[in-house]
Amino acid sequence: MRKYFNYFLNGFLIVAPIGLTGYILYAVFHWLDNLFPNYGVPGLGLLGAVVIVTIIGYVAKSFMVRPFLVIAERVLHRTPLVSIIYSSLKDLFDAFVGDNQKFNSPVLARMNAQDEVYKMGFVTQDSMLAINREELLAVYFPHSYNFSGELVLMPAANITYLDMPSSEVMKFIVSGGVSRLI
Repeated sequence: MRKYFNYFLNGFLIVAPIGLTGYILYAVFHWLDNLFPNYGVPGLGLLGAVVIVTIIGYVAKSFMVRPFLVIAERVLHRTPLVSIIYSSLKDLFDAFVGDNQKFNSPVLARMNAQDEVYKMGFVTQDSMLAINREELLAVYFPHSYNFSGELVLMPAANITYLDMPSSEVMKFIVSGGVSRLI
């Protein structure tokens, strides 16, 4: 009986991630299709959303629209509760995509001088001059299977920069070291 239970668990570990990924993609696809009139054509909602977001991006790059975006952002930053949500989401998206990516310097950090204990993370600030500790770096260590992490200030001597794609290092950390590094 235990052997069959192990077979079930192995099958579950294969089917669950594939099934959940497929379901999430289907749900998003279905939601986008229902968002726009699709006239019976599957995928028209997704295409419509892509076109609208692209048009918004194109218009936002216009010098005529830039002042209005600045004003709208100021209003969002000054509105209670909305400012917390908006600024957190904006910082999160800016950290991963766009011109101001923050997680583009993967490192291996030695945690203390006595033990051979290392953590993988990302340098987010090359100097902590703002707090009069220029010799320290700000290193962000994401947590596994979670949307959180910790920021540690440490000496540059404890840092080894990794010549690897940031996305691979992030995937390795978030998976708890289960995914393979390329």
